[in-house]
Amino acid sequence: MSGIRRRHSTRPSAHRKTVPAAAGAIALALSAVAGVSAAAASPGAAPTDAATFVEAPHPAAVLADLNQARLADVISRGTSRVSIGAGRAAKDEATAERSARATAQIADAIATERAAEKVARAKARKAAAAKKAAQKAAAQLAANQADPQAVARRVMGEYGFGADQFGCLVQLWTGESDWNYTASNPSSGAYGIPQALPATKMATAGADWQTNPETQIRWGLGYIKASYGTPCGALNFWNSHYPHWY
Repeated sequence: MSGIRRRHSTRPSAHRKTVPAAAGAIALALSAVAGVSAAAASPGAAPTDAATFVEAPHPAAVLADLNQARLADVISRGTSRVSIGAGRAAKDEATAERSARATAQIADAIATERAAEKVARAKARKAAAAKKAAQKAAAQLAANQADPQAVARRVMGEYGFGADQFGCLVQLWTGESDWNYTASNPSSGAYGIPQALPATKMATAGADWQTNPETQIRWGLGYIKASYGTPCGALNFWNSHYPHWY
């Protein structure tokens, strides 16, 4: 309909927001102030009884209270966030510490295992070397026992004897023991290729003097050099004595 202005309803619609408590307090305070002022200005108005007069709060005070409440809420929320953050940080720190301990334990276990493996490999190498050395020594001993004269020819130079002395040495020890490293004189106890007397003298050349021709030969060459100078000198002395000895 034209020309008719529709009055807006003063009732709050359901979708309108509710006025905050602080704003309502401000409105109430302003309304009270307005009411008091109007009563005072109205002619013939009855004097207001002091006992029934209610002082309305000042709008600035209400606003200050509102701001203080908001600040307290902000502080409370911030404190709560800080507390939650601190809790999470502590939890993360504990988790990191447990992870670090686990990592350290794993590293220690790996290091221990590697050290054990290293020791085991070293022992295996040592055992293999010892076995190889024993096999080599056994093979050398067998060769020495099979051909004692070859041993004498090989080591004579270490005592300063040339190849010209080898023939005299062969004759000397052939007469004494026939180059038998187990030869033993039943009457005197002389033993071995050089017929050492007593036999234990040869222990100065090696603990294996009873079974190793090389040990006996080295001792015999040392004895000849010290007593006769050369194998030929020892042979000359041997030939000049009967029964033969040197």
